[in-house]
Amino acid sequence: MLMHVLIRHRKPMHVFHKKDGGGGRSLLPSRWKSSQPQLDPVDRSDEEGGGDIDWDNLGFGLTPTDYMYVMRCSQEEGGFSRGELARYGNIELSPSSGVLNYGQGLFEGLKAHRRADGPGYMLFRPEENARRMQHGAGRMCMPSPSVEQFVHAVKQTVLANRRWVPPQGKGALYIRPLLIGSGAILGLAPAPEYTFMIYAAPVGTYFKEGMAAINLLVEEEIHRAMPGGTGGVKSISNYAPVLKAQMDARSKGFADVLYLDSVHKRYVEEASSCNLFVVKGGAIATPATEGTILPGVTRRSIIELARDSGYQVEERLVSIDDLISADEVFCTGTAVGITPVSTITYQGTRYEFRAGEDTLSKKLYTTLTSIQMGLAEDKKGWTVTVD
Repeated sequence: MLMHVLIRHRKPMHVFHKKDGGGGRSLLPSRWKSSQPQLDPVDRSDEEGGGDIDWDNLGFGLTPTDYMYVMRCSQEEGGFSRGELARYGNIELSPSSGVLNYGQGLFEGLKAHRRADGPGYMLFRPEENARRMQHGAGRMCMPSPSVEQFVHAVKQTVLANRRWVPPQGKGALYIRPLLIGSGAILGLAPAPEYTFMIYAAPVGTYFKEGMAAINLLVEEEIHRAMPGGTGGVKSISNYAPVLKAQMDARSKGFADVLYLDSVHKRYVEEASSCNLFVVKGGAIATPATEGTILPGVTRRSIIELARDSGYQVEERLVSIDDLISADEVFCTGTAVGITPVSTITYQGTRYEFRAGEDTLSKKLYTTLTSIQMGLAEDKKGWTVTVD
């Protein structure tokens, strides 16, 4: 077997097996399995609190939790059929694995919140993340878990790490599903084996500014995506190429970068890790997802909520002129939530936008987070309870 999980803990490792149906071999070789009796991770992680975390100052960083979920698939097996929870730890890959050599990988991101009206936890539209991964897997020539397998795995990961879910209003448990070509391959071709895994970490706000409005820089030379590429799927290969632009912008005091289309260089697409909305009068516009822009789950939800509130929402080309003449600008994404934009700098000129309590972004933020945390009735059936 070319991949196995290395658990580097001083305590003995306990493995909890959870079948999704069907057969399939365990990802964990026998030499890594504990001789101790199997331990249900839900019981193991039932204690309150996540170590010495300062919940009031929780940023968006990696805090290792207790368990991760692992499921594998080979060409011979034909599909994902078995998953299991294992202690969180490092993984070992062949140097010739598809993900290391050719970037054959996808990831997703979603959050779990503590319920406001009782015990348990809440997920927000996890089936949409599952479908987006399936769409991306088709583009990247990879098999993918079913929607049911994906959601089940997310639930198991939350329950196994539930002591790490922040208190109500202090943050969320960020959940990171990964789908990678773990099998060895030398020539350019799809990998012979794939691994789906999920890990989680407690997080607070994404930007260092917290809930405050952010400052963005329009990037004109580096492009996030191009027509015919993979900008419309959550491929791992989309992100490293924007690091240079992002780091340069942050060194100048900006929170993030806005990218323009690679053909005309005048239409706004998205930021490094979030979608964009512009507000002018009573109309809202967001760049249309036509292959170069990631169709965000939060983006889609905000479009629906705004329309329900009587706003006109257009999915269309948004020019740089539309952007700089807007009354209000905000970003959306699982990690960033709904973040207002204070200023945008383009070709050396700084443009200011409305921010604060009396803005559309604040109204939509309150509506969305109230649904996500169980503070408001979920009339759309978007939330999934985990208990």
